[in-house]
Amino acid sequence: MYDLTGFQRDLLFVIAGEEEPHGLAIKEELEEYYEKEIHHGRLYPNLDTLVDKGLVEKGRRDRRTNFYTLTRRGRRELEARREWESQYVDL
Repeated sequence: MYDLTGFQRDLLFVIAGEEEPHGLAIKEELEEYYEKEIHHGRLYPNLDTLVDKGLVEKGRRDRRTNFYTLTRRGRRELEARREWESQYVDL
């Protein structure tokens, strides 16, 4: 997880919080959070990186729509990150 960008970590959180979100749904969630437009040229290459790293699985809903889910490894990495963060932030 240490080798991911902040944007890639945010992608993992969004994917974890939704049930098989498609790219547009992920994009909309991040645009709401960042309060600015997320371009496809930023979104999809980063999703592909997460797939290549084995953290996210990409499925196909139809000919034009893919969906994304966390792999077991992705979920473990996300949980480990949250545990690490909780050492430093006690809300």
